[in-house]
Amino acid sequence: MAAPSKATVVLKAVKKIAIQFSPFESNVRSTREFLVLVGSEKARATNRNCEVVTMVKHDKSEPVVDVTYLDGERLVMKGANLTSKEMLSAFQSRCTAKDPQAAAKK
Repeated sequence: MAAPSKATVVLKAVKKIAIQFSPFESNVRSTREFLVLVGSEKARATNRNCEVVTMVKHDKSEPVVDVTYLDGERLVMKGANLTSKEMLSAFQSRCTAKDPQAAAKK
């Protein structure tokens, strides 16, 4: 599985990321690629308090990414119909909006 982009993932504004998927389904690739990006050591180093939880299910359930931000807001992405690039873009735009330092760097 190749990562979709070399973008830096910053988890400063994130409290928890819960990812659930059924590994043998055909629509799970983008969710797994997103997990690789947010679960990488480089990304995790941006916020050691961010909890990344993976739930592997065998019930043919839809792949879901549930992000909880520090301010309590949630972002729920259903990975079956999204590419990992779309998921990452939605995730990063919210993170940037919540982190004034990241917005100032642009």
